[in-house]
Parts: sequence; structure tokens; C-alpha cells
Amino acid sequence: MYNPKSTKAEEFIDNQEILDTLEYASKNKSNIALIDEILNKARLRKGLTHREAAVLLDCDIEEKNAEIFALAQQIKNDFYGNRIVMFAPLYLSNHCVNGCVYCPYHLKNKNIHRKKMTQEEIKQEVIALQDMGHKRLALELGEDPINNPIEYVLDSIKTIYSIKHKNGAIRRVNVNIAATTVENYRKLHEAGIGTYILFQETYNKENYETLHPTGPKHNYAYHTEAMDRAMQGGIDDVGLGVLYGLSTYRYEFAGLLMHAEHLEAVYGVGPHTISVPRICPADDIDASSFTNAIDDDIFAKLVACIRIAVPYTGMIVSTRESQKSRERVLKLGVSQISGGSKTSVGGYANPQKEEENSAQFDISDTRSLDDIICWLMELGYIPSFCTACYREGRTGDRFMALCKNMQIHNCCLPNALMTLKEYLEDYASDKTKKVGKTLIEKELNQIPNEKVRSICKQRIEAISTGERDFRF
Repeated sequence: MYNPKSTKAEEFIDNQEILDTLEYASKNKSNIALIDEILNKARLRKGLTHREAAVLLDCDIEEKNAEIFALAQQIKNDFYGNRIVMFAPLYLSNHCVNGCVYCPYHLKNKNIHRKKMTQEEIKQEVIALQDMGHKRLALELGEDPINNPIEYVLDSIKTIYSIKHKNGAIRRVNVNIAATTVENYRKLHEAGIGTYILFQETYNKENYETLHPTGPKHNYAYHTEAMDRAMQGGIDDVGLGVLYGLSTYRYEFAGLLMHAEHLEAVYGVGPHTISVPRICPADDIDASSFTNAIDDDIFAKLVACIRIAVPYTGMIVSTRESQKSRERVLKLGVSQISGGSKTSVGGYANPQKEEENSAQFDISDTRSLDDIICWLMELGYIPSFCTACYREGRTGDRFMALCKNMQIHNCCLPNALMTLKEYLEDYASDKTKKVGKTLIEKELNQIPNEKVRSICKQRIEAISTGERDFRF
């Protein structure tokens, strides 16, 4: 029986509730009166239930779909403005004991080059990332209790935070590791991580167990209940996501929103981020064999409907997506993207030879970070390297209280401009500096509070003369 307040996976992600939701959405996809009622509720900026959002996702009325996209764009602007937070993944190890059929890290793959970085190699990777201008990382590694124990992850986090190179420093480390224990989540929290990220891959239990035939990840309940244990371990910022293409997108959409509702119901804090990766080519993985893969139009509508249903969450799109695809979904809901990414182990400091491929998946957007920063600014976005909320303790319910009231941008806009100014001073090409200077001058005038605007202008001038790391 469906129960969002339960901490049992098969009760807060109830299969029958999802099937009933999909049937309800299908029956009402042309119900103009109901769709208008749902859209009017969505305009209150308080979000939607999974069943209401499923109706919008299924809607087949052209003018109503236009309203859905316009509303998603407006909600994105209301909560996050034109800021886009930048990050990079850092792959520590691709040793893995699982048998996931969609991931080249699976145990039986003998083609991929297995690698685990030493702390000295991690240091070189971090310096390379700092020299690009990155301030925020997402740690990635396979599940292997022998090669990748929690102690290795903790040592790596300590190494990353310790490295100060020129004007570079990593100010926030998010962690994407396999489901683990409350005790280990507590250790990650004490190590000062930002967000704990774990993709569900698929909420369809039967498909999940087929796609994960061997290894500890085969345990659907243990994996699905990981965010509960993370919360119990003191981590109050968690990131959800599914891998679209493994099961039907409608099923995954409903399951994802039910998971968000569960976190709200039990802990009072929904997901800090939601990622929307799609299945893509990788070593010994044929993406075309996954018949549930989705096209760009469906992908765009998924992003729009997630933004409307969970207006407060940050939405992430990685370099899996092409430049064209990312440009389309940026205005519909995405608020964080990666740039200059490498999905291989040690790929930043030492680009690998083809015969030593250790990448998890093929990258579609291969542009440099500087190219992406310039592109974003030319589109009217503010690339942000801000980590102030995490460092000022604005996490969990404290962040959500500000975000849900659409007040977080009072801090975010000046912080974004100051961190962008740092990037322009320390790392940008001449072209990017020129575009950035014009953008900052324009956006400073958009800060509504006169006192904050004045302080921000003073700090941006101070950054020009060598000072760093201001934040509101």
C-alpha cells in the first residue's frame, strides 16, 4: 500500500500507485478543465503531486504544452534567475564489483582499463581542475569494498580540500558513491561534503533487478532507501536522478516525484538536486539496444514538468548532452551544468591513450570550460562558481526555507557575480573577459537591495586588485 511517510522502499515507491497514476494521466491527457486546474495550482509556485504532474507530462494539447513550457521557464527564472552553477566530475576509481548491464564499469568488462588514483594523482587532478577555474567537484567511483572503501573516499576528500594552488581552491565536494550505511554517511558528513548524490537508475523494481543482476547494487530496497540513511547520518542535501532509457520515462517520472514527496513527508526537506541523464554510448555498451531511450522533445518536456512539479530543486544536466540539447533545457529548468568534463580516471592531468580508456561514458559536449562560460554569457546566463550556501550553513531546511520563498536569489546573484569575476580575472580568455565584463556591469544593476548592490560593486573592484573569496 502506497505510503509516502514509510521508510520502506516498496511502500513509498509503490508499483500499483505508479501504474494507477499512469492510467489516470493517460485518461486525462486531453482533459482541458483538469489541465487548467493543475496549471493554475502550479502557478502558485508550491509544486505538484506526482499524479498532477503526470497529467501535464502526458498532455497532448498543443496550446497547453506551450503553456507548460512557458510556465517552466517562468518558474525557473523566479527561483534561480539566469544563474547557472558550474561543476566538474572527478573520477577516482573505476573498480567495481557490480554487474550493471548499462555501465562499462561492470565486473565482467575486460576491455576497460581499470584504474584507482593515488592521493598524489588526485592532487594533480585537482590542480588541473583548479587551473581550469573549477571550485565545485562531484566525486565519482565504482562500488568495490576492497579497492574503494569509505576510508579511501574520506582520504580523497581531505586531499582535495587541502590543495591551494595559485588562486585556486575547491570549495565544495559533492559525492556520488554507492549506497552505504548510516555510519558511513555520518563520516561523509563530518568530512564536509556538500550534496550526496545517488541515481536510482530505475524505480521499476522488476527492471531494476534485471539490470543489476549481480553485486550489492542488486538489492533494490537497500539502494532505494539510501537517501533515508543519508538523512539519518546528518546529510541534509541529497540529489536524486534516474537514467532515462532503462524503463519507460513515464514510470520513472512518477517514481522520481514520489521519492521527492517521500523525503518531504519524512524529513521536511526535498531533494537539493535532481539530475536527468539519458543512456548514452560507452565502452562495450550499445545505447541503441535500450528500447526505452527518449528523444530530445520528450527530454525537454521531462525537464519542464520536473521544474514545475519540484520548483525549488536544482536541476543538473551533464556533458552527456550535446550543446544543442543543453541550450534547449537551460531555459526550461536546468540550473547546474558541468563543463570541460572528463569521465576517465585521471583524465584531467593526463589525457589517456585510446588503449587505456577508463571512461564511464562518452561525452557529447566536449568544449573547454572557457568556451562554455563564454557561450553561457552570450546566451544571457551568469555562470556561477558560488559555494556560499554550503559554507555559510545554508543547507537542508535552511536552504529550502529561503528557496521556497524565492528569497535565495538575494544571496545568489551577488555571489554569482563575484565568483564569475574571480574566474574572469584568473582563468578566462580575452574574449571571455570582454563578454564577462559587459555582463557583470549589466547584472550588478539587477541586484534589488541597494546596500547589497553597493557592497557587491566594492568587492568586485577588490577582486580586480587581487582579493578573493567574498560571499554573502
